[in-house]
Amino acid sequence: MPRSPTDSRLLDAPVVAPDFAFEERARIEGRWPVAGVDEVGRGPLAGPVVAAAVILDPDCIPDGLDDSKKLPHEIRETLCEQIMACAHVAIASSSSRRIDTTDIRKASLDAMRRALAALPVAASHVLVDGRDLPEGLSCTGEAIIGGDGRSLSIAAASIVAKVTRDRMMRRADPIFPHYGFGSHVGYATAVHREAIVRFGPCPLHRLSFRPLREVTLTIVEIEEA
Repeated sequence: MPRSPTDSRLLDAPVVAPDFAFEERARIEGRWPVAGVDEVGRGPLAGPVVAAAVILDPDCIPDGLDDSKKLPHEIRETLCEQIMACAHVAIASSSSRRIDTTDIRKASLDAMRRALAALPVAASHVLVDGRDLPEGLSCTGEAIIGGDGRSLSIAAASIVAKVTRDRMMRRADPIFPHYGFGSHVGYATAVHREAIVRFGPCPLHRLSFRPLREVTLTIVEIEEA
């Protein structure tokens, strides 16, 4: 049976995966080492935003690096351990209070900046996932939209940041047992939203985010009634 045009496009489409092209170009231009930077946790209603900076060893890059969102939990955990064992890595976070005091964009960029500053080896060029570069870089940098699916260094950073944040939220689960942090790690699931309505926010919640503002206003209205 002949394939339809849709089938043909699906079967013939190239597999898109991150590579080392951005890093190699920077090395050819004399900007080495190169650090990949990414953050995880912009969307959740609770917990920190976590950023990681990673300088990969070109001779020891773990197989299977990709955007952390595309990888199963078990593979992320394994790759994170491999990255930590053979690369220069630094991690920084911005708490929910810092997010509320500034905003999620500023808190994310500040975590990226601090992660880069904490690297044991100074980067000569930085690849950042997204549209913005952190302020105060001491080297050149470029922002790459969809970078965690295009650059191996950014992909590695996304994995480290994701695994780190998930572990932080799971450790918070027994401290704040009403919210289910061990399963949804702070994202706005129905179970999480219902728990916020029932028990109110805890210290990990981002009170500046709309669902929390609405719940807080409702609580105030009830108390004043």
